[in-house]
Amino acid sequence: MNGQERKNVKKGSKVYIILKKDQRTGKRTSGTVKDILTRSSYHPHGIKVRLEDGRVGRVQEIIDQ
Repeated sequence: MNGQERKNVKKGSKVYIILKKDQRTGKRTSGTVKDILTRSSYHPHGIKVRLEDGRVGRVQEIIDQ
Protein backbone atom coordinates (compact mmCIF):
# COMPACT_ATOMS: atom_id res chain seq x y z
CA MET A 1 0.00 0.00 0.00
CA ASN A 2 1.12 3.51 -0.81
CA GLY A 3 2.35 5.86 1.97
CA GLN A 4 1.23 9.20 0.49
CA GLU A 5 -2.13 9.36 2.29
CA ARG A 6 -2.23 9.87 6.05
CA LYS A 7 -5.36 7.73 6.47
CA ASN A 8 -3.38 4.64 5.32
CA VAL A 9 -0.57 5.11 7.87
CA LYS A 10 -1.37 3.89 11.39
CA LYS A 11 0.67 3.68 14.59
CA GLY A 12 2.05 0.16 14.89
CA SER A 13 2.09 -0.44 11.12
CA LYS A 14 5.15 -2.05 9.57
CA VAL A 15 6.47 0.22 6.82
CA TYR A 16 9.37 0.95 4.49
CA ILE A 17 10.66 4.53 4.81
CA ILE A 18 13.36 6.58 3.12
CA LEU A 19 15.60 8.46 5.54
CA LYS A 20 16.69 12.00 4.62
CA LYS A 21 20.30 10.85 4.09
CA ASP A 22 19.13 8.09 1.72
CA GLN A 23 16.89 10.21 -0.54
CA ARG A 24 19.46 10.30 -3.37
CA THR A 25 20.08 6.54 -3.36
CA GLY A 26 16.49 5.48 -2.63
CA LYS A 27 17.64 3.00 0.05
CA ARG A 28 14.63 1.91 2.09
CA THR A 29 14.57 1.14 5.81
CA SER A 30 11.92 -1.02 7.46
CA GLY A 31 10.40 -0.45 10.88
CA THR A 32 7.27 0.04 12.95
CA VAL A 33 5.51 3.42 13.13
CA LYS A 34 5.62 5.10 16.55
CA ASP A 35 4.46 8.64 15.64
CA ILE A 36 2.96 10.26 12.54
CA LEU A 37 4.64 13.63 12.00
CA THR A 38 2.91 14.96 8.85
CA ARG A 39 -0.27 16.86 9.71
CA SER A 40 -1.76 17.13 6.21
CA SER A 41 -3.91 14.31 4.78
CA TYR A 42 -1.64 13.87 1.72
CA HIS A 43 2.02 14.40 0.84
CA PRO A 44 3.44 13.58 -2.62
CA HIS A 45 6.76 12.27 -1.21
CA GLY A 46 5.16 10.20 1.56
CA ILE A 47 3.88 10.83 5.07
CA LYS A 48 6.69 11.60 7.52
CA VAL A 49 6.85 9.23 10.51
CA ARG A 50 9.07 8.38 13.48
CA LEU A 51 9.84 4.69 13.87
CA GLU A 52 10.01 2.93 17.25
CA ASP A 53 13.82 3.05 17.10
CA GLY A 54 13.73 6.87 16.71
CA ARG A 55 14.59 7.17 13.01
CA VAL A 56 12.52 9.64 10.96
CA GLY A 57 11.64 9.36 7.30
CA ARG A 58 8.90 9.36 4.68
CA VAL A 59 6.74 6.28 4.14
CA GLN A 60 7.26 4.63 0.75
CA GLU A 61 5.29 1.46 1.31
CA ILE A 62 3.07 -0.02 4.01
CA ILE A 63 3.94 -3.69 4.58
CA ASP A 64 1.43 -4.63 7.27
CA GLN A 65 -1.35 -2.82 9.11
